[in-house]
Amino acid sequence: MASHPYYPPTAAIPLYTPNATPTIQTIAIFGAIVGAVVVVAYNVLPTGSRFIDRFSASWFALCAFLHLCFEGYYVVHRAEIAGMNTLFAQLWKEYTLSDSRYLTLDTFTVCIEYITLICWGPLSLLTLLAIIKKHDLRHPLQIIVCTAHLYGVALYYATSEMDVTSYSRPEALYYWVYYVGFNAPWATVPFWLLWDSVGAISNAFKASRELEGSRKNI
Repeated sequence: MASHPYYPPTAAIPLYTPNATPTIQTIAIFGAIVGAVVVVAYNVLPTGSRFIDRFSASWFALCAFLHLCFEGYYVVHRAEIAGMNTLFAQLWKEYTLSDSRYLTLDTFTVCIEYITLICWGPLSLLTLLAIIKKHDLRHPLQIIVCTAHLYGVALYYATSEMDVTSYSRPEALYYWVYYVGFNAPWATVPFWLLWDSVGAISNAFKASRELEGSRKNI
């Protein structure tokens, strides 16, 4: 008989301790933190800014927080997190009901989280700062991070779905809400931001060519 609630039941999670706080409470606290990050970032840009710029600021603030703080916590404490009952540890144990690879220290999962912490967290923060400062590197950075997110989420889904072992509990909450729903924004939002960045860079080159042409005609 399994000593934990994760799938497959044979997964080895020796340090597992049930969460001490009701799930609704931990999610509410985390939601309040995430909401504060998103709202503050959205309002950092002045009134009159394009909606997509304010949305982008919120998005990259969210990504920086999750990558550096939440996922960073996992990277640091991954070996003992199954037996911990801090806020982030309990949230990870709850999410892992949809993907037990996080508690079995699956090689791919650990590696992708390391890369996310070291690369995409800092770059998300730099992109946020570039948006706020209207820096010339905003769109190149945005393209890099969005491409990385799309590639990462594709690998995340593919490595799980192509494995004969099921890592998610079958209940709709865990598979459709946690596993599919919580990761879906990183499979959709980057396309919109890539479209904006490609358009901005294309317009910049067009304006440059027109300026160069007008100078030649003088």
